[in-house]
Amino acid sequence: MMRVVAGRLGGRRLAVPPGSGTRPTSDRVRQALFSMLGPLDGERVLDLFAGSGALAIEALSRGAATATLVEQDGRAAAVIAGNLAALGLGSEQARLLTLPAAAALRAARAAGEAYDLVFLDPPYRQAAALGEQLAEQLEPLLAPGALVVVECDRRVEMNLGLPLARERRYGDTLIRIHRA
Repeated sequence: MMRVVAGRLGGRRLAVPPGSGTRPTSDRVRQALFSMLGPLDGERVLDLFAGSGALAIEALSRGAATATLVEQDGRAAAVIAGNLAALGLGSEQARLLTLPAAAALRAARAAGEAYDLVFLDPPYRQAAALGEQLAEQLEPLLAPGALVVVECDRRVEMNLGLPLARERRYGDTLIRIHRA
């Protein structure tokens, strides 16, 4: 079990998907990440490769207005749905899409969506290959000044073609914050 670190839902527990198919961001790394991000106030959040939903849920707890959570694995998506329901986060705040990331980005573009904060936490083995592909599809969805947070293995280069604002390493985990 994990927990929401801070905000209005702080201390509440989060279920995690079973097995080794997902790698939830640890409480320690989430706390450090959100300290780097600073206050959230009405942001529109996109969480690709959502896993347990912990990053988007943490953002909502800390003041983000809405979050779209994308997870293609059905078991992980069921865990996210359970977490959202247990925390009372309804469809007006959180939307769960059980789709591959590329399909979700195409749908968001067709709907004219724009995001202020994007979390990219792909499977570590796929991060390098996904970088350029995601960057191309993501760029039209970024609001001016949007932040894109990438979590990957410290040995992986995930090039988004966006200016790097901050970078921190936590063991084998690398957090990179890019600004649109």
